[in-house]
Amino acid sequence: MRALFGQLLVGLINGSFYALLSLGLAIIFGLLNVVNFSHGALYMTGAFAAWMGLHYLGVPYWGALLLAPLAVGLLGVVIERTMLRRLYQLDHLYGLLLTFGLTLIIEGLFHHQFGNSGNGYPVPELLQGGSDLGFMFLPRYRAWVVVVSVAVCLASWFVIERTRLGAYLRAGTENPRLLQAFGVNVPVMLTLTYGFGVALAGFAGVMAAPIYQVSPGMGSSLIIVVFAVVVIGGMGSIFGSIVTGLGLGLVEGLTKYLYPPAASTVVFIIMALVLLVRPAGLFGRQK
Repeated sequence: MRALFGQLLVGLINGSFYALLSLGLAIIFGLLNVVNFSHGALYMTGAFAAWMGLHYLGVPYWGALLLAPLAVGLLGVVIERTMLRRLYQLDHLYGLLLTFGLTLIIEGLFHHQFGNSGNGYPVPELLQGGSDLGFMFLPRYRAWVVVVSVAVCLASWFVIERTRLGAYLRAGTENPRLLQAFGVNVPVMLTLTYGFGVALAGFAGVMAAPIYQVSPGMGSSLIIVVFAVVVIGGMGSIFGSIVTGLGLGLVEGLTKYLYPPAASTVVFIIMALVLLVRPAGLFGRQK
């Protein structure tokens, strides 16, 4: 039982990162119609921002939770203002190719500066240790990751789906000229939306730094699975990304316990089955 619950905990932690990253992807695609392939590289940038802040500037984990996503979000604003804005009226393929190129550039810069080896990031003192629940040992930091990830995902969903700001964002993608006629600065709103979406990736990177090795390849090894999560949940579906990310993490953890060789492919098997039955995804809108 300890082994089972241990693997489910690992799956839930992975699912928390899947949910955070796929949420950012869903926001960017759903509101801007951009397939942001650079999301994994920006997730890695957030982790490195926390690592560099600690080792070069002495910025602790709690400061990095605020400053690293802000830095990644500002980088996203620059990318949107200088490059992505020119592609909104073109086919999705152009945005995919641009962000794929950005991924190669960003990862190449970090490879050149830091090499391929991973760098450790310490767990903050307040969250060290854990609790023995009898049926499993629960590390305090991993419990923190799950709780905070779910809270951030639900708060983001609430803002986009249940507030006036979220209504403006959705209207800006469907009829920007009409919304601009009401005095809303649509270009600035879209820029901030992209910045917020990639800031979520940076936030996930900071959360992941004490668990995984901070390395230039940490994003590329995760982004393919996250894209599969987005496809299963439904492209652009905020709620679908959250539920699917957490659920697939648990499925992955259960598979590691029952049949470990299939753990690395179970997400893609589920994706293929979902696309056969419901091409728009579990929570996507059928056209």
